[in-house]
Amino acid sequence: MLDELKKSLVECPVVKKGEYFYFVHPISDGVPLVEPELLDDIMNYIINNYNLDLIDKIVGVESMGIPLATALSLKTGIPFVVVRKRSYGLEGEQKVHQRTGYSENELYINGIKENDNILLIDDVVSTGGTLISVIKAFDEIGANLVNIIVPIEKDKGREIVEKETNHKLDTLVKIKMVNGKVTLIED
Repeated sequence: MLDELKKSLVECPVVKKGEYFYFVHPISDGVPLVEPELLDDIMNYIINNYNLDLIDKIVGVESMGIPLATALSLKTGIPFVVVRKRSYGLEGEQKVHQRTGYSENELYINGIKENDNILLIDDVVSTGGTLISVIKAFDEIGANLVNIIVPIEKDKGREIVEKETNHKLDTLVKIKMVNGKVTLIED
């Protein structure tokens, strides 16, 4: 179960930026190479472990939520929309201020309406900044967040998001950095 994801995490390169060790992974960075088997492993897990019958739209957050939303849409036939980093000025566009551990900018939500049943997917949760902002915006819109799924949880990201939003966040694999290497945390 999630063997490809787990294997890819423990084998991924780690680079040091200042005093911070940063893991470079296909799901969180799109490099070194996104193997189809890895995406398939994650999508099959989601399809086999979540009831997607009520989902109207899959939502991915730019940038690395895009390949996840695309792959899940292709496997399920559920349409997807992307939370973007630029404004299109469409009617109903929702502006979201995002602050993460390493950046601060605006995100824009289009194509989501009140009472839409949403599956929100993003690549990794660490500080929770992106997901907290997006979840609060969906609450303001009145969309129903049926599932929030993030393949990779680093540190206590899930707990931070759940505390700030009162929404359940499902992560598939938990990791932490130990001596400059990715270490899997088993429940």
